[in-house]
Amino acid sequence: MVRISTPDLTDQCPAARAIELQFNNYGAVRQFAGPAVTIKCHEDNSLVKELVEEAGKGRVIVVDGGGSLRRALLGDMLAEKAAKNGWAGLVINGVIRDVDEIGRTELGVQALGTTPLKTEKLGVGQRDVPVSIGGVTVNPGEYIYADNNGVIVSETALL
Repeated sequence: MVRISTPDLTDQCPAARAIELQFNNYGAVRQFAGPAVTIKCHEDNSLVKELVEEAGKGRVIVVDGGGSLRRALLGDMLAEKAAKNGWAGLVINGVIRDVDEIGRTELGVQALGTTPLKTEKLGVGQRDVPVSIGGVTVNPGEYIYADNNGVIVSETALL
């Protein structure tokens, strides 16, 4: 596994953009990176559920949940499916649940916090669209790098 240091990467590549949110690191994988697949949704994780069923190929799911703290956009079953299908991790502008189980799952997960409440599955949201999170627009295919220091985005691969 390649060691990731977002401070070192931003020193080496000033064009890298840091998402200005205070994410918590929840998954068993504390550092992760990969090309972004984006989802924009609000309190409905239907698209997250669909996406984790696909082969991840080391990519990172970036979920713009609008910063809502009311409904969890990821739980243990979806996290387990993502890990099994080869996703590197998820960056969630929202909250998750089942944190003890997710903490044992071989997956990177960064989110704003937790709640015990699940979402309704209404099939609402958009996939593969630019999302704006914490002052940064993340485009599908851009590179995500995450560690305990934060999350950065780059147009090109840095490692």
